[in-house]
Amino acid sequence: MLASVALMGLAACAPQVATRPTITGGAFVRTLAPLPPERPRTQVAVLLPMTGAQAPLGQSMLNATTLALFDAGSPEVELVPRDTGGTASGASEAARAALSEGARVVVGPLTGAETGAAAGQARGASVPVLAFTNDAQQAGGGVWALGVTPAQQVRRLIVAARTAGITRVALAGPEGPFARQLSSALTGAMVDAGLPPPIVVTYPARSSRAAAARQLKTEAGEEGIGLLILAESGSQAREMAAALSAAGLPVPPLRLAGHALWVTDTALGSEPALAGAWIPGPDALARAGFESRYAAAFGERPPRLAATAYDAAALAIRGVRGGPPGAPARLPVGETVQGADGALQLLPNGGVLRALAVYALEPGSEPRLVEPAVLPGAAGS
Repeated sequence: MLASVALMGLAACAPQVATRPTITGGAFVRTLAPLPPERPRTQVAVLLPMTGAQAPLGQSMLNATTLALFDAGSPEVELVPRDTGGTASGASEAARAALSEGARVVVGPLTGAETGAAAGQARGASVPVLAFTNDAQQAGGGVWALGVTPAQQVRRLIVAARTAGITRVALAGPEGPFARQLSSALTGAMVDAGLPPPIVVTYPARSSRAAAARQLKTEAGEEGIGLLILAESGSQAREMAAALSAAGLPVPPLRLAGHALWVTDTALGSEPALAGAWIPGPDALARAGFESRYAAAFGERPPRLAATAYDAAALAIRGVRGGPPGAPARLPVGETVQGADGALQLLPNGGVLRALAVYALEPGSEPRLVEPAVLPGAAGS
């Protein structure tokens, strides 16, 4: 199915020769004559790892960008894939080559390091970048990070906490970049919400979760904690949750929460202490519609990151559609756009607002919707 879809797309883009009626010596005859030259198409570069360890993911994300082009129905736009090889140097060279051939928007690359390398090339050419990374530090100066960032997730959880009347929030997780990003985002979100500063406990990745839970209890003091966000995944998240009650932090009344990767980890529901834990995630209806269209086109279910690739391509196509091939892109900055994972909005400073929902883990079943997806700044957010 994938091959047939790709061939159909390539065939639609190829020069055509058709029979054309002409008049010769008073008689009606049909001769072969070329159609008028095709109007040049505006190029959108798509930077992905098409070789190396991430090549299967790269192909799925390329499929998603192709689907975005089909959905847009924009024959005047051409997607030009470029292989990054999954490295920063590969991303820099891919961006340079695409820009030299006239790309007006760069879609991708995948990681923060690759984005930083490609962004240098794109900024020099005054071409915007819609990257797939969730590293918000790469955003700004014509670069948008389209991945679901830690800050977006934390802020959605704080909105849910305020709705539930929770004012004391804590974060616990192993030392590292992810916990630092969550901690920074949580501190800012609490200030903006007019709530007390959060309690943050980090620990070496190999340390005992039981010891970390006892440290958290000490930090909480007599006031206790209403919501604890775990910067953990997999078995470590289950271990930490199980250690809380023994440390004097029973669940409930303590409410637990995780991060977006928990949505796809079905094993988390097997831990009783995680029952009912909150997870920020995409709009389920929007995601289901995207997955259905993707499966119909390519015969398989898309990976999570394919939705980000779809959104980036859709925004890029919208930014160049209707203009001459060499004109600068006009991205829909400040407008609310419906993406594969729900509503989103590009901000002038490179930030991205996303409408995230809140789900609760349910043992033996799919996470249950607790609060619908709401775009930050909208009513109820």
